[in-house]
Amino acid sequence: MVTRSLWRIRTKLAVAATALCGGASAAVISTSDDPATAIKLCTAVPLRLVRDFVTAASIAFDYEYSLVGLPEGSSERAKVKHEVHLRSARKLQELCFRNGGIYIKLGQHIGQLEYLVPQEYVQIMRESMLNKCPVSSYDQVCEVFKKELGETPDKVFEEFDPVPIASASLAQVHVARMHDGQKVAVKVQHTHMTDTAAADHATVELIVNTLHKFFPSFDYRWLLDEMRESLPKELDFLLEAKNSEKVMENFRKLSPHIANYIYTPRVHWNLSTSKLLTMEFMDGAQVNDVKTIKKLGIQPNEVARLVNQAFAEMIFKHGFVHCDPHAANLLVRPLPSGRKSIAGKKEAQLVLLDHGLYKELDFSTRFNYASLWKGLIFADAKAIKENSVKLGAGDDLYALFAGILTMRPWNRVIDPAVDHLVIKGTDGDRTELQMYASQYFPQISELLSRLPRVILLMLKTNDCLRAVNNSLMQGSSLDMFMIIGEVSSKAVIEAKMSQSKSLLNYLSIWLEEIYLEARLLILQIFMWLLQFRKALSL
Repeated sequence: MVTRSLWRIRTKLAVAATALCGGASAAVISTSDDPATAIKLCTAVPLRLVRDFVTAASIAFDYEYSLVGLPEGSSERAKVKHEVHLRSARKLQELCFRNGGIYIKLGQHIGQLEYLVPQEYVQIMRESMLNKCPVSSYDQVCEVFKKELGETPDKVFEEFDPVPIASASLAQVHVARMHDGQKVAVKVQHTHMTDTAAADHATVELIVNTLHKFFPSFDYRWLLDEMRESLPKELDFLLEAKNSEKVMENFRKLSPHIANYIYTPRVHWNLSTSKLLTMEFMDGAQVNDVKTIKKLGIQPNEVARLVNQAFAEMIFKHGFVHCDPHAANLLVRPLPSGRKSIAGKKEAQLVLLDHGLYKELDFSTRFNYASLWKGLIFADAKAIKENSVKLGAGDDLYALFAGILTMRPWNRVIDPAVDHLVIKGTDGDRTELQMYASQYFPQISELLSRLPRVILLMLKTNDCLRAVNNSLMQGSSLDMFMIIGEVSSKAVIEAKMSQSKSLLNYLSIWLEEIYLEARLLILQIFMWLLQFRKALSL
């Protein structure tokens, strides 16, 4: 009876929303300077809103109806719940694909929220939302070319493949060959993004605010604020091109020891606009394609080291961070010089793609975040609390913040064992994480609403990197945390040195540096011993 009532209420809401949008649409068309675009917009948005409400009602009905009468904690309930999670995740996937644009961005974000949503959602979103999104037709691609460059692709290039090699939420990539024979990748923005971005944002905002009103613990308004700020930047491909050059310049100036191991495709500026980006074509394996990486003669664990080193340098030293490092945006290829490691394996070069979403960390944020990770690596409860509070977590949620960053419960975070933060990627680990997320859902939502947006993007980056590490290493590794510990510790020391104003203070910092290096050396020795013992047991 209750279920039927809920279904009727949700149906009435959908009908009311449709009627409201219909009236608003007529007003918009009659007052618009561009009636054709307005008609397209006003027919698309109500349809999207109806899909949203129908999908939400269907998912809610499925959960409520399917789990009725099944005792909490029973194996039967767990089995049925797993099936409902799968069905609901697929419905949500279909909604994101049909609506496109911002909805796919939201789907990608859901795919990184291991600490908040069921594993079924994470898995389905990750498998489908990275580079298998719906594509724009060739006619739509030609439309973009005519507007941006005044010619169709076949006139601009010697060859242009009309079938994209990848399609993401905002754009798709085509392979082309220039008149001088150079092979290039051409990123073309989806035509509907310009037309519907603002309206889609308003629609999503309505849904999120409505959900928060009825379910106060579901507070994702912070995500709307971040999308409002970041989406216009991601839609400007000239800004993306500038970011790709800036990040390489940072590696050359601030991290020269690994600059040769990082690469971004060269931009052809004369064939690039805010909606078209022409770049050097890159051959390589996706960072999660372990089989191909091995075929290239590269060791996956070395790739994991390089990825973690690169992003630790960006976060803790450069303060200019690529905030979308999912697998489709990271390629691996043999180092062009052909150099090999001591083990005789080819050394890897990491190719960074998609530079639309970057965040700059000011000095204070970068220092506090580096200090926090230094505390996490050395299990320093006082430093963890102090720096978590400085970053906005508060006195009451600092332990939860540490748990989200490391995906470890507090008792493991402050465990003095060398491998206290290592996640093995086993079913037991995943079950523990899901129980943790379920138990603290309201507190997690509260924490996410408190943290500054720049830290929320660091969490997103952290989640993406964790997924990459899991693909390469079947979990996190002690080596990964050693790299984070080393780079964050050095960043803290360098920051203190730059602010030092007296010889005595400088000497104190120098002694601290020696002490930190000694601790890191001890951790390194323990890591080698653990690896040696593991090798003997095989």
